[in-house]
Amino acid sequence: VQLQAYGGGLVQAGESLRLSCVVSGGTFSSTVMGWFRQAPGKERRFVATIRWTGGDTYYADSLKDRFSISRDNAKSTAYLQIDNLKPEDTAVYYCAAGRSYVLGLSSEDYDYWGQGTQVTVSS
Repeated sequence: VQLQAYGGGLVQAGESLRLSCVVSGGTFSSTVMGWFRQAPGKERRFVATIRWTGGDTYYADSLKDRFSISRDNAKSTAYLQIDNLKPEDTAVYYCAAGRSYVLGLSSEDYDYWGQGTQVTVSS
């Protein structure tokens, strides 16, 4: 299973971005998709997760007002919409796929990882 994340970039505060994560090589090997982010000098942190079937979602409490996770099963793609971007959102954003049915909040809950896409927000 391979994950390809893209859609990051350099944006100004207040703008929006939509990140995409395409899954190939065995979509049915994963049950949930997750997004994490890692800011410079900090550990990787959970952002949001979604199930391929049913679309159940879960978000980090501090982010759910501006972040929205979705998926397109036909395209084997998960998305992360980020609105009203802030400088503190600057990070590398990683997508991950998990075989477990659980909407995991930890990196250990996921089995496959993409390479990450950089989001930089200027003030």
